[in-house]
Amino acid sequence: MAIILFDDKAHQTLRPLTFTRPVADLRIGILTIAEKWAKYINLPYSFHTSQYLQAKFPIQIDERNLFINGSVCPDEDLHATILKLHGSEALVKDGLLIAVKLNQWDAGEFNPADLTKYTQVEYTGDFIAVKHPEDIFKKNDVELRKDFKLLTAGRTSAAISSTNVIIGNEFFAEEGAVAECCTFNTTTGPIYLGKDAEVWEGTHIRGSFALCEHSQVKMGAKIYGATTVGPYSRVGGEISNAVIWGYSSKGHDGFLGNSVMGEWCNIGADSNNSNLKNNYAEVKLWDYASGHFRKTGLQFCGLIMGDHSKCGINTMFNTGTVVGVSANVFGSTMPLNFIPDFGWGGGNEFETYSLKKMFETATLVYPRRGRVFDDVERNILEHVFELTKKYREIF
Repeated sequence: MAIILFDDKAHQTLRPLTFTRPVADLRIGILTIAEKWAKYINLPYSFHTSQYLQAKFPIQIDERNLFINGSVCPDEDLHATILKLHGSEALVKDGLLIAVKLNQWDAGEFNPADLTKYTQVEYTGDFIAVKHPEDIFKKNDVELRKDFKLLTAGRTSAAISSTNVIIGNEFFAEEGAVAECCTFNTTTGPIYLGKDAEVWEGTHIRGSFALCEHSQVKMGAKIYGATTVGPYSRVGGEISNAVIWGYSSKGHDGFLGNSVMGEWCNIGADSNNSNLKNNYAEVKLWDYASGHFRKTGLQFCGLIMGDHSKCGINTMFNTGTVVGVSANVFGSTMPLNFIPDFGWGGGNEFETYSLKKMFETATLVYPRRGRVFDDVERNILEHVFELTKKYREIF
């Protein structure tokens, strides 16, 4: 049976994070949503997503197919209920399609917006789903704890140096993980160090926290839960309730809090984001789906940064700032709360970051993480460049 993770309207409401990936490729907790489902069901997965993403995230249809909503995070009860579905039965919750089993013929005509073809089964339980970018950091603690149990059940942590102080019992290090002269406080949540991860001396970490494979925490960092640092990343300074997806760097002093940072991003030295307004008012975020700023219901909300975006040293991001894909932000004045995709500049003065210049940079950046910037990546970014043209016209 093929597992196919499909996009619905969340692919629009989660932008800019989903301009460059299907929803199920979002990292929340330790794993991506797709990786979570693979652990539960123990089968390979593919994606039902926008056409321009299919070269990188192809669909694989089999004789029997289980379509699962890519915005929905699994748990034991939901997993068990989905596996009991019969052919053409759709599991739904308050009008949201969670999953449906289809044969090979019907799978080719699958439309997540059309439920009329299926026998609907109402799910009575609760689950976590991501709809907006802030959901990633809001729900990261719950998902990190779930993933910790999923990855460590029945296993023994690798040994780390006795120079470290570990408070509490929920600590796990994969093979090759190293740390020296650090404190790990797991009384507030579990701490997970991935394969070949490194925590440099003098670092203080409070759970819940995950450092994924081949990532590094630099000397003297202060990290609070619920924070995830994805694979092949490097971080330093002060971080609180932030999710950094992978292949990105926040390697210097400065604060990052209540934030989501995409892949291939870089935060300049001594850059900070505000996560609380001076008047303690509710934070609004730019919403691509509506084209307006949207109330989040949050008092604490920091920076949402799409893939390939970067900022120069001493950049100051205001509370609730959205930075689109492949933006380059610099300058001594605080930039606007919405920086469009492929924007280049600072304050309220931006021009277009040309694809040629962006590709030149990416061609240099990818080998630093052992990757190649190929035509598949170029084609996706070319498509995003065209999709987001109207937002750059604001300037």
